[in-house]
Amino acid sequence: MSAPELTALKNMPISFPGLFGDWEFNPDPVAIHIGHGVYWYGIILALGFLAGLLLCMKQAKRYGLTEDHVLDFVLWAVPCCILGSRIYYVLFYLDLYRDASGALDWSRVIAIWDGGIAIYGTVIAGALVAFFFTRLKKLKFGAMADLAVMGLLLGQIIGRWANFINREAFGGLTDLPWRMRVWTSASQYVEVHPTFFYESLWNLAGLLLILFVVSKGRRFDGENTWFYFLWYGLGRTWIEGLRTDSLYLFDWTLFGQPIRVSQALSAVMAVVALLALFYEIKIKKRQPGDLLVNQAAGAKAPLPAEGGPDGGQT
Repeated sequence: MSAPELTALKNMPISFPGLFGDWEFNPDPVAIHIGHGVYWYGIILALGFLAGLLLCMKQAKRYGLTEDHVLDFVLWAVPCCILGSRIYYVLFYLDLYRDASGALDWSRVIAIWDGGIAIYGTVIAGALVAFFFTRLKKLKFGAMADLAVMGLLLGQIIGRWANFINREAFGGLTDLPWRMRVWTSASQYVEVHPTFFYESLWNLAGLLLILFVVSKGRRFDGENTWFYFLWYGLGRTWIEGLRTDSLYLFDWTLFGQPIRVSQALSAVMAVVALLALFYEIKIKKRQPGDLLVNQAAGAKAPLPAEGGPDGGQT
C-alpha cells in the first residue's frame, strides 16, 4: 500500500509494539453517545482552547495588556478562526465538495462536524482578527500577537492528541522503535510515524523556549510571533514530509512531485520569519523601551517632584 493511501480504521486498536509490546489502546472516537454523539475530537480541541486562553490571561500583564483585552479578542477570534480553518481546508479539497454535476454541494461545505479543518486557516484568520482588533482598541498588534501565539502553541500541543484518538495525521511506514501500529482493515495493519506526537512535542519545545528564553529578552513587540513562525515553520516543513494525508496545491508539481501546501507554506514562513528577526534585531536594533509593556509602565510612573536633586522643595 502506498503511503498516500494509508487510512486507519477508527474502531480498531492503536499500539506501539516497539515500546510497549502487545499492549493496545482502543479509544472510541465518540465520548458520549447522545444524538449525533459528542466526539473526543471536539472535547480535546475545546480543552486546548481553554488552556491557551488561561495561559494568555495569566501572561497578559507581561505584554502591556489586560485580561479584558484577551477575552474581547477571543470573542471575535474563535468564530472567525473556525470559519478560516474550514475555508482553507475546503479550498484545497474542493473536488470533495462537488456534486455529480460539478457544482459545489453547500450542504457538505458547511458540514464542519464531519471533519475537515486546517491549522493554517486558523492562523491566517486569527492574524486578521488581531490586526483589526488592535486597530480598534489602539493597541500594538505585535504585543497582542506575541501573547496570542503562546495560547495558540498550547492549543496545538493539546489539540494534536485529537488526531491520535481519530487515528489520523500519522506518517508513512517505519520500523523505528516508537512506531505506531494502526489497522487499515480487520486483518491488516501498518506501522507508521506518529507524526501527531512529533508535532505536539515540537510545539511543546517551542512554547518552553518562548516562555523561558525568548520572552525574557524581548526587544520588540512581535519577537515572540516571528519566533513562533520560524520554529513552527521549521518543524512543520519536516513533519509534513512524513505525513500521508497532506493537502496538495491543486495538481501542481515541483521536480515531478506534487506540492504539499503546508510544507511549502511552512518553508516560506520560516525563511520570512528568520529574515524579519534579523532585520528587527540587527538592522533596526530594537530596544526594550519600544515594548508596549514598558511604554505603559513609563506612562504610569509618577513624575519627580520639583526642587533640588534630592526631590525636596527649595
